[in-house]
Amino acid sequence: MVKGCDCAIMAAANTAGSNVLISQPWEHVNDNLIMNTQMLEAFHSENIKRLVYVGSASLYPEFEGHIKEDQLDLNKDPHPAYFGFGWVVRFIEKLCKFWHDKYGMEITIARAANIFGPYAKFDPETSNFIPAIIRKAVDKMDPFEVWGSPAVTRDVIYSEDFGRAIVMMLDNDKIKLDTFNIGSGVRTTVGNVVKWALKYAGHKPSEIKYSSDKPTTIKFRALDCSKAKEVLTWQPQFTIEQGIKETTQWWIENRSWWKK
Repeated sequence: MVKGCDCAIMAAANTAGSNVLISQPWEHVNDNLIMNTQMLEAFHSENIKRLVYVGSASLYPEFEGHIKEDQLDLNKDPHPAYFGFGWVVRFIEKLCKFWHDKYGMEITIARAANIFGPYAKFDPETSNFIPAIIRKAVDKMDPFEVWGSPAVTRDVIYSEDFGRAIVMMLDNDKIKLDTFNIGSGVRTTVGNVVKWALKYAGHKPSEIKYSSDKPTTIKFRALDCSKAKEVLTWQPQFTIEQGIKETTQWWIENRSWWKK
């Protein structure tokens, strides 16, 4: 897969929404641990000079407010909702440091917020919360059912903004080993996502039902992305509402064939 490549973006992962995360958390452990471990060795074998690893903000422990990269405390476990996957991400980050320190591989790590956009998973069994809400809105669900509370807050990032950050990380040859939070840094509530998805799907349900008995994860987390803005001169160009508008329109136009 990597033969003849000069650089790589390690973005493959087995991911899903809160339903799978809570009911079958092991689904996110073995696959992600094994594929990333083997890919790092393959990169070394093929003399890959430069790598971007797309990790996850799920490695952080419980916290209130915004968190910076150097505030990761490895003496504290990840939030219980992300315990298994969070430790996998922590381990892969340490492996990145190992390959850099021992063999000079240049590695930049992106601790990603919740990414959404076209080509996301829209399968209701495995999708993250924004594609799940958009699909329900486009399908004209009525009454409109949402998992969790409208006050639950997330840090989410539109895929085009995230992709641009990855390109800037890959192109910055001054970075030999570093880590960046990549998110919007904005508090986005589930209630706002519902409002915008319904707006751009053109759906006005007779009732919106928030189900507290359905699987949810943590109530709030947000990333301090000031380091990426300072070092990479990167910042999001899309508001969350604009991203949801683009994603909703894409799903309306492509739902007949895109089932992932």
